[in-house]
Amino acid sequence: MRLFSSLLFACVAFAQDQASIQRHIERAKAIAGTTWSEAATYFCAESSMPNRPTDPAIAPTRLFDNLSVIGSVGTAVYVVHTSEGLILIDGGYPEQIDTVLLPGLKALGLDPRDVRYMLIAHGHSDHFGAAKRFQDAYGTKIYLSSEDWDLLSAPAAKGKGDPVPLPKRDQIIRGGQTIVLGDTRIQTVAVPGHTPGAIAFLFPVFDKGKKYEAGLFGGTVLSAGFVSADGLRDYIKSIGRYRQEAAANHVEVEIQNHPLMDGFAKKLDA
Repeated sequence: MRLFSSLLFACVAFAQDQASIQRHIERAKAIAGTTWSEAATYFCAESSMPNRPTDPAIAPTRLFDNLSVIGSVGTAVYVVHTSEGLILIDGGYPEQIDTVLLPGLKALGLDPRDVRYMLIAHGHSDHFGAAKRFQDAYGTKIYLSSEDWDLLSAPAAKGKGDPVPLPKRDQIIRGGQTIVLGDTRIQTVAVPGHTPGAIAFLFPVFDKGKKYEAGLFGGTVLSAGFVSADGLRDYIKSIGRYRQEAAANHVEVEIQNHPLMDGFAKKLDA
């Protein structure tokens, strides 16, 4: 987590002192070693590209006994399998509902009518894109923080081009809440910064019956200048809060809804 703090200070450049910026970069590299080299390259390289709806799709994959992934190399949707139906963490881009999300569920042998909850990590269209379709067609309950329900009506949330279909206001996520479906409990942590109401999720996953704790930090800053200085200060505080909660809950498995920065391709192959 210290790495990300250093990268933020380095790349967003609160100060114009190039020597100071370079010291932050070198410190981040020293902290990370080779573990987060892809993240360092992503945040600091001039050629870095943000996630896009045209990113290549990944093969729908069962990662754990109770966790699958669908999406693209830039933006992932996670499927949590429970004893009473499915939970989607995020809904991906609206442009990818019929080309990626629904075919991905089918490839995994899953029925979209079994999706009971969609937990949206934050209120940007690459995460809530499928929410209205699932809400209207399958009766899926849509969960989002109160702050980001408010954000959905803002132009920045809708993206460029054609307006993104918005779900009607539904379930509220609050930090410190436990969301339960069947045998599955998902804990939430408020991580404002990327958006005012970004949320992280902590929940158990099983590998051949062996239990692990997984964590998803649902509001990762993807590029310098994307949020305000105040937002970045909130973000750094959120990293500290999430780090404490992750340690207290013995999180061992890191998953990311924007996996383009965490070596996801190699993990998926493994």
